[in-house]
Amino acid sequence: MAYVAVKGGEQAIANAHAWLAEARRGDVSVPEVTLAQISEQLGRAVDRAMGEGSLYDRELAALAVKQAQGDLIEAAFLLRAYRTTMPRFGHSRPVDTAKMQLRRRISAVFKDLPGGQVLGPTYDYTHRLLDFALAAGADVAPAPNDAVDDAAMPRVADILGHEGLIEPDAIADSDHAATMDSEPGDLTREPLSFPAPRDVRLQALARGDEGFLLGMGYSTQRGYGGSHPFAGEIRMGEVTIELVPPELGFAIDIGEITVTECQMVNQFKGSKTVPPQFTRGYGLVFGQTERKAMSMALVDRAMRAEELGEDVTAPAQNVEFVLYHSDNIEATGFVEHLKLPHYVDFQSELESVRRMRTEAAQLAEAAE
Repeated sequence: MAYVAVKGGEQAIANAHAWLAEARRGDVSVPEVTLAQISEQLGRAVDRAMGEGSLYDRELAALAVKQAQGDLIEAAFLLRAYRTTMPRFGHSRPVDTAKMQLRRRISAVFKDLPGGQVLGPTYDYTHRLLDFALAAGADVAPAPNDAVDDAAMPRVADILGHEGLIEPDAIADSDHAATMDSEPGDLTREPLSFPAPRDVRLQALARGDEGFLLGMGYSTQRGYGGSHPFAGEIRMGEVTIELVPPELGFAIDIGEITVTECQMVNQFKGSKTVPPQFTRGYGLVFGQTERKAMSMALVDRAMRAEELGEDVTAPAQNVEFVLYHSDNIEATGFVEHLKLPHYVDFQSELESVRRMRTEAAQLAEAAE
């Protein structure tokens, strides 16, 4: 047989782009959705796109969601691609989540917390019934704007720490993090390598696919490397971003971002050198993405198995498996490249299968 070279159809591709633009816009009699509407009314989608796109910019994320027709992986891909074109002029100081302007703060381990539980805007207590009033465009009454006294809300982990019942954790200690001798890893500049330190693992998880991390976290609860977790504390609110310009030599406030933080508390039976205590799993993500933060904390703790002297037996405990497969942009590239032409490769495989079938038939005839 003869192999025929594949030539691209530029006109066909141009037509596909035009068709895509038409499909994206939809019925022109329906008003076009604005970026402000997406940012304000599809906030959870924008938050997820920012997190997995590794870029905090609500307007750009709203544009990416619109351009991708709501496909959040494609939106994250667009944000990451745009991010690579931006110059880096500095780096911020570690955020201090202890000073977060809280909109939500709950704990599943202590009922009566100093400062109380702050339920905040959540779906946790809804009935999961379709609200047809939304279809009718009903206005929503403004929620009460009660100020939260952040000073009266110590971390749950600190309460356990006062009794020495939980391991110390440098990750959550912003003062320690700010004075560390070594710079934290940066996956946007350096490729992933192993063994990966915890700061790199957390960075990879923070921009990993929410669905993948949810599945991995769920697996730990079903016995695949489980460590009996409790949601020690979940916080959501605004944190201040500070930058230290070299010409000034001191920190200045450049704005606020919304983040969700989760501290999972896990029982640890101890070792020859460490007494029985609680250990931590940590999650910190852009926006109000609580499910992602909890999943991240579960997987973070699972990946610490070897460090804590536990047997590594489950997928969620396998650092290389988790980190290599959690990035949905990487995964998309490998999976969706199968749509590209593989005509020559397949013809080679086809000839190989035909040859093997012929040889198998000949061996069968000889055996008779």
